[in-house]
Amino acid sequence: MSESLQTCYKYLTETGRSYAPITQALEGELRHIFCIFYLVVKAMDTVEDDMTISMETKIQILKNFHNLLYQPDWKFMDSKKKTCQVLEDFPTISWEFRNLAVVYQEVIVKAVREVAVGMMEYLQKQVESVQDWDKYCDYVAASLTRGLSVIFCVTGLEDPVVGEDKRLSSSFGLFMQKTNIIRDFLEDLLNGQEFWPKEVWSKYGKKLSDFTKPENIVPAVQCLNELITNALKHVPDLLLYLSQLRNQRVFKFCSAPLMMAIATLATCYNNQQVFKGVVKIRRGQAVTLMMDSTDMQAVRAITYQYAEEVWISYIFQHSLSLRQKYAIWIYICEK
Repeated sequence: MSESLQTCYKYLTETGRSYAPITQALEGELRHIFCIFYLVVKAMDTVEDDMTISMETKIQILKNFHNLLYQPDWKFMDSKKKTCQVLEDFPTISWEFRNLAVVYQEVIVKAVREVAVGMMEYLQKQVESVQDWDKYCDYVAASLTRGLSVIFCVTGLEDPVVGEDKRLSSSFGLFMQKTNIIRDFLEDLLNGQEFWPKEVWSKYGKKLSDFTKPENIVPAVQCLNELITNALKHVPDLLLYLSQLRNQRVFKFCSAPLMMAIATLATCYNNQQVFKGVVKIRRGQAVTLMMDSTDMQAVRAITYQYAEEVWISYIFQHSLSLRQKYAIWIYICEK
């Protein structure tokens, strides 16, 4: 690899704890495409999340980001985020972007435009309704998974149907982004950002920030569980999307993060720690999921395992008699 591409992989490792291992497991051109794709979007994400950058500057950068990819000297030195290296050394990233085949550049630019539109819109307004939540997640994440699906097909690794079925590839992005938003509640709140839909959280409290107060932990967890239930509705689409994939490395690239996301939601379900600190699956658990997500049979088994954990947690938190709980438990074990 060129020195600049090696630098890009260094940034990938530094900024993409979960994404880096599955990307590096790919081969050749596809690995380089997804490395650069990730870093370009991470640069945008860094701008969006940095609360020290003025709104005017954010809008200006995001609005023109697709053009900045073709400006060899553009960089941004005023970010205070931990991932600021992707902005400070953006010339290295944009150089490798311009080295990609034009067809891949076009897919990335299309995704960048869509992501920027969503980021700019929701920088200036709250996520009010569940529909808003879906719309925001579609802009900033489903745009990317639709782009990834097209790239799978352009490289000839997957059948055209994978890139053409926008609903399934969009569900992939929606699920991943909702998982991140649910898990990162406290981090976002401390950064002055609120991505939980008001339509849901207003049923449980007057202000989203009230969920961090010990006296509000019960309604906070009820709200958390409702959002997790909403995210889990995408799981049938995820399984259908994965079932269409034929290339083994592409399958693992998609299945591993999806299984880790499902495990994350199961860990967050009914978990007060979401409002007190960082909730993550164990590193060993993540490695096991990456190793085991090899085919549809394994994926279905993993999905069932974590869905069962959520279901058991659900029935035991509700006001059921001991006899009812026992009957449901026996039913689950028999299934």
